[in-house]
Amino acid sequence: MFFLNSCLGLMDGAGSILDGSRFAEKTIFSASNYINDAEMQILVVENKTSEKSIIISIANYPMMRIRATFPDENGNFMFTSLEYLSGNTHGWNEFSLQLLGGGKLAINDSSFDFDITEEIEGIQITQGRIHRYDTRITGDEAVTALRNRFERVLALTEWMLTVEGAPKNQSLKEFEKHWKPLLVPEAVTSRNRPEGWRQEGDVFIRAEDIRWNTSFTERVFPQELWLVRNTGTLLRDWEEAISLIYMRYEWKNILEIFTKRGN
Repeated sequence: MFFLNSCLGLMDGAGSILDGSRFAEKTIFSASNYINDAEMQILVVENKTSEKSIIISIANYPMMRIRATFPDENGNFMFTSLEYLSGNTHGWNEFSLQLLGGGKLAINDSSFDFDITEEIEGIQITQGRIHRYDTRITGDEAVTALRNRFERVLALTEWMLTVEGAPKNQSLKEFEKHWKPLLVPEAVTSRNRPEGWRQEGDVFIRAEDIRWNTSFTERVFPQELWLVRNTGTLLRDWEEAISLIYMRYEWKNILEIFTKRGN
């Protein structure tokens, strides 16, 4: 997890070099504001054909950038994609998620002011790449794998948000500390496992070199997540895409950041 935080910039650079985007666009405007206590940055970038677009990033969510069209003469713009990139100890995941929604944006000399007029809505992953150990997966294979992972993450976080006392507005480090022992107690030290996670008569099966407590799975998780947990797929998603799980879990909070105007 510490690798993710310290090397995110490196992974970002690697991804940019792979697709050439670092050299295809130049930044012509940059400004930061604090909105709903979150630091937000807006970049105006221009590609080689002089087409401009907007890139929005939030300091607390470095794994994502939101891209939008350049405002028209009335300041109206449309969101186009969420660009996700995050590293892990095995490599990195990268994808572009098509978005709907829009707003109004006014850019001043060193600041910006905006309103969201149409709620942001994710549609579908359209591009993606996976780097796992020495393997790079691209094209349709990567898109299919990332779409499947995204669907699993949606199902997982939808349930997590219904758990009594589920904390909100955590840092990524706090998020991991709270949820990993509850989601995959077999993968943490015994002193960090939740009380009563193992009971007399519990049944275990082995997958991904770990003995999974299937009885715990059935006691705690909804049925649609049983197979994902008992096969070790949940642990693999956690290890390779924890920041994606975190982003989706905090998505409502991310959207609320956009509800106040810049100043």
